[in-house]
Amino acid sequence: MKQNSIFEAVSAIDPDPQVIAAAVEVLKAGGLLAFPTTGLYGLGADALNSAAVERIYRIKHRDSSKPILVLVKDATELGKIAAKVPEAAKRMMAAFWPGSLTIILQARSELPVVLTGGTGKIGIRVPKHPVARALVSALDGLLTGTSANLSGKEGCSSAADLDPGLVNQLDLVLDAGPLKGGFGSTVVDAAQDPPLVLREGAVSKERLASVL
Repeated sequence: MKQNSIFEAVSAIDPDPQVIAAAVEVLKAGGLLAFPTTGLYGLGADALNSAAVERIYRIKHRDSSKPILVLVKDATELGKIAAKVPEAAKRMMAAFWPGSLTIILQARSELPVVLTGGTGKIGIRVPKHPVARALVSALDGLLTGTSANLSGKEGCSSAADLDPGLVNQLDLVLDAGPLKGGFGSTVVDAAQDPPLVLREGAVSKERLASVL
């Protein structure tokens, strides 16, 4: 069965470079994969491949007006994504990246409209999990980081718990074993002044306030 054949075990501490390289080839070919982030599994595609991003919307049954966040290797990548980076956003990045904070910024006009949901904004995060970090570094580009679940359903902290209907439409699942679960990332809209917390997650409002 496809569901079993696409599962690939990967170390959550020291991912095998060959496994990561093979996963990146899947991404570059327009494929989709599930991969571990700090608490939950994410759904990855080459974020600059509009067709691949459209596949994510279809298999998640996601509203096309909702943007999909991207993962980058570090803040030096922001010039490819954001039209501008306010000082408040820079302070949050310095304090919480890599980690579970998604910062929304004004998107560069060159980004695919399907990625931004037509909002003109884009959510960005530098991941902390070794597998996710290895993927974005090897891809040397933008990786989608939306949760690997059907829209409206809870995220999964175990690859074994991924929705079978979702898995059957993926090209690869990087299985790093059980994750810590819990909350997803905190989402802050820093494209407006003052920044607005859209979703409180792993980073509390109190911690954000101490930085802002």
